This record gives sequence, C-alpha cells and structure tokens, in this order.
Amino acid sequence: MLLCDKCPSIPISAFCIILNPRVRKKRMKNRGITFCWIILLINAGCVSLVEKAGEILDGSAFAENKISVYRTGGRGTAEKEIREMQNRDGERSVIIALGQFPSMRIRGTVPNPQGEFNLTSLYYLGGSAHGWNEFRMDIFGSGIMTLGETVASLSIPETIEPVEISFARIKRYDTRITGNEALTALRNRRERILALTEWMNSREDTPVFTDQKEFERYWKPLLFPETVRRGNRPVNWQREGDLTVTAESIRWNTGYTERVFPEILRSIRNSGTMLRDWEEALNWIYIEYEWERIARTLSQETILFWARS
Repeated sequence: MLLCDKCPSIPISAFCIILNPRVRKKRMKNRGITFCWIILLINAGCVSLVEKAGEILDGSAFAENKISVYRTGGRGTAEKEIREMQNRDGERSVIIALGQFPSMRIRGTVPNPQGEFNLTSLYYLGGSAHGWNEFRMDIFGSGIMTLGETVASLSIPETIEPVEISFARIKRYDTRITGNEALTALRNRRERILALTEWMNSREDTPVFTDQKEFERYWKPLLFPETVRRGNRPVNWQREGDLTVTAESIRWNTGYTERVFPEILRSIRNSGTMLRDWEEALNWIYIEYEWERIARTLSQETILFWARS
C-alpha cells in the first residue's frame, strides 16, 4: 500500500564564506545562514556546491579526499566523471557522476587488477525552495573499470539492482528530519515515485526528453491541470458532472483523476501528495523515470580522460 504522507547567479564568495575555517568553527551558530545559501544553490541547479555545503555542516566533507578525477570530452549534461576517493582510514572507492543527473552519484569499489569492480550505493541530494531530500540507497551491480595515468574506461553491462534506502535526511522549511522518521518518509516517497514513473513510462504517446525542463513542461499540465494556466491544460480535461475535493488548498478534479490515472495513484493525486512529491523531489522523479536510459548509458564502454588529482 502506498502511503501519503553549476551557478552564474550565485557569487562564489558566498560559498567561500561557508568553506572559511573561521566560519566553520562557528557553523553551529551560523547554521541558519548556511541553510539559506544551500537553498539558493539548489534553486540555481548547482547541486555539487549544495552537496559540499551539506557535507560541511555534518563534517563529512573532511572525511575523504579526491585522489584523481577523470572526465569525458563532453560538456554539461553530456559529461561523465569518475572520482577516485580515499577516506581517513586509507580505504579507497570510486564515484561515478553523470552531468544530466547532477543530483545523483553512484559509488563502487576500486577495480581489481582485472578491472572488475562492484557497485555499493547510490547517493541522492536534491530539493526545492522548501528544502531538500538526501539519501543513500544500497545497490548491487558490477562492471569493468580501468584507471590509468591519463585515461580511464568504464562500462557496467550488468543490471543495477536497487536494494533499499539505508540512510536518509530531510530538510523541510525550518525542520530537519533524520533517523527512522526520515527513512520511513523517503522509503514511502520512493514507492510513490516508482508507481508514478511506471505509469508514465507505460504511456505510448510519451515523447523523449532531452532534459528535466522538457520533462516538467510536458508532464506538469497532465498531472496537475488545476495548478497551471488555462491555456496549458489538456483539452476537455474538465467535464460536466465532475466532482472536486479540496486538499493542500487546491480543488482536485476527481473525475479527471479517475479518467486518467490508474487506481493505485488516484488517492495520491486527490490528497495533494503527488503534487508535494513533484514540488519537493522533481529531480528524483526524473531520475526514476529515466532509470532504464541511465542504465543503458552506463552499460556502454566510455573513455574518460584524467582531469586533475
């Protein structure tokens, strides 16, 4: 059962304030200010800086170092990256990042002499003006990776199997949610997102999207016609005799819900929970929607070039 429940506009000096050691000593005192900058960075789409700022808050930014970085020749959304990391205990791992999905990174073991490595977890950090969702999900999978002095290669031909979210944190307005409460909330949210994206992908008339903005422009009027301008609503979405129910300060057309959505999603939409998931976790929904394409992209051998250490 499903339960309801990078950045020209941001001055780099602002982020340097967060990184300043003197400020870091007072991070508990100035946490509210830091949170404001994180929200601005999320809204500007600079997830890597958001991620770093969040790690500074809990100290994890200083728990491991980059040993080397490899990138493809692409730019922006076409870029792939491998980071070789080492923690304080000397243990090494690799992180795989995709430019089109900056909210997500995949971690795995360092490849053995034969180039074999295993996937261990998927990390996600994404949000909106209201806050953010952060989680680590255990995954199974294996692939082939080589890390040379100037060139690296990567392919993950096997299926990547998600297991379960094992760590979670939520920031919602002024409230931080951690521990079992956050785990339960994000596990439930994932179940709802999976049900939604499965239905989305089952529709034969759905176009191919090049980025998240296209995805949002297409799907939002179909999912939530009550929240968009009249000219953007589906034709004949509202019919005589349709009933409404008010939730989250919106009058939801239950007739439209019954005509368009499968039963498993109807109460989620009519309660406003689907809209809340959309507003707070759009990039997560986009990742789950595009997961098969992500897996196909990772299954193809990719050549990356040493960028820095």
